[in-house]
Amino acid sequence: MKYSVLSTLRSRKKPPLILLATAWISLAMFSSKTTNAIAADGEGTGKNDAATQYPPLSLHPENPRYFKFRENPAILVTSGEHYGALLNGAFDFETYFATLAADGFNLTRVFSGAYCEQIGAFKIERNTLAPTEGELVAPWMRSDTPGYANGGNKFDLSQWNPDYFERLEALMNSASRHGVVVEFVFFCPFYRDDMWQLSPLHPANQIDSLPLPKAGNDLWSLERSGLYLAVQEKLVRKIVSTLNGYDNLYYEVCNEPYQGDLPMDWHDHMAELIIATEKDLPNRHLVSWNVANHGDGEKAIVRDPHPAYSIFNFHYSSPPAEVDNNWHLKKPIGDNETGFDGQENRPYRTEAWEFLLAGGALFNHLDYSFAAGGHEDGSFAYPEKQPGGGNATLRKQFAALKRLIEEFDIPKLAPVKADEFIVEGIPKGARARVLAESSGDGWLIYLSDCGGQDEVRLSLKVPSGVYTITYFDPVEGSSTSMAARLHDGKTPMVIEGHGTSEDLAVKLRREDPLIPGSKAQE
Repeated sequence: MKYSVLSTLRSRKKPPLILLATAWISLAMFSSKTTNAIAADGEGTGKNDAATQYPPLSLHPENPRYFKFRENPAILVTSGEHYGALLNGAFDFETYFATLAADGFNLTRVFSGAYCEQIGAFKIERNTLAPTEGELVAPWMRSDTPGYANGGNKFDLSQWNPDYFERLEALMNSASRHGVVVEFVFFCPFYRDDMWQLSPLHPANQIDSLPLPKAGNDLWSLERSGLYLAVQEKLVRKIVSTLNGYDNLYYEVCNEPYQGDLPMDWHDHMAELIIATEKDLPNRHLVSWNVANHGDGEKAIVRDPHPAYSIFNFHYSSPPAEVDNNWHLKKPIGDNETGFDGQENRPYRTEAWEFLLAGGALFNHLDYSFAAGGHEDGSFAYPEKQPGGGNATLRKQFAALKRLIEEFDIPKLAPVKADEFIVEGIPKGARARVLAESSGDGWLIYLSDCGGQDEVRLSLKVPSGVYTITYFDPVEGSSTSMAARLHDGKTPMVIEGHGTSEDLAVKLRREDPLIPGSKAQE
């Protein structure tokens, strides 16, 4: 379906006459070339140089709470940069993706360029989402008119920027070669007015002089966005058409739409547009809804969601009530932003372990050690004022957790109630999580705080069988395997592991469920 500014105006509810007059005046200022440009979608190559021949990332057919990627069951885990890899022209994404792959990660989060941040925002030093002067790479062409707020010429919303789309496809191909899935985020509310003033969509930053909305976040509305809605729709269609050929991709409509209470009908409209755009294209990609921050209570419980959404992402999910409360959705639950809880590793490591063992399928830590200008390898030594952390040690801890979960049969995984599985022995003050295979052959236990005990003694309710037990130190990433032992299943099985002042994990594997004379054999 072709869209134009004119048809968009006609399809919306009638505005007051004074606004209608303003719209027609603005339509003339927008010029015929802009109207024609919005009417024409235009497509990129969508060519994946990796030529994987795989369908896009999907829900696993045996267990849609997890993913299937390149024919394998998958969880998505990363510790990545602050979403500026595409829009920040100074950022070397090839080095970045090579670093993620070497660390064992398979996910990153990318913002489109409709939103960026000012230097110093949120006290983040070398923020990749805050390009230095002249380094913003946006989807729209630069005009011949100087005056963009952060250096360079203003934007022409009637024309696509070929450099942007060349960079976008280069980024997607680099991520593909390194086995990294890209979460492409179209929009983001403006947290402060100075962020709105940096957007290419701000009237002061583009030559088309679209009418200034009352507030920047009025853009993200069906009723108040005016001519900007057609610009947003065209961007969605262009990106979706361009990237249709990539398997390492899913879409998120908007980062933190709950900041500013963006209208849900606008959000659903954009999700529907993604689905509609792909209807006549070869591939279908998953669409995510970023639902809420942790602690939002009822807002964080999803009921009767629009069918366009396949992934439900939350921020700062610690402890992971969002997984427990949305288990009924039977879809992947993600924690796709953390990183504002100080610079120590422990809070983020604990959040990752608890979230993934609760049954989460996706975890993305916001890692401030990635920066443009030579630190795309995660080597930036950020100052003490930085709001969050990230470093090579923490990345090794996340990667060790990911590898450990991948040792299990992922489609068979589901959380079990820790207080029913662990009959006795949870240290005082510790939180326990247990992830288990539905076959009853494997369990992964995590204790968030062992209270400094030299030993932890747990009594477990497990069936009869021959068991191997591996104690895992989440801090060091080291493990200790014990000799196989026989359990009759009549009483709780007692295991003893070396505790730490921080956390402990235990991998339990039933190698042989049959014991002569046992109930299992009968």
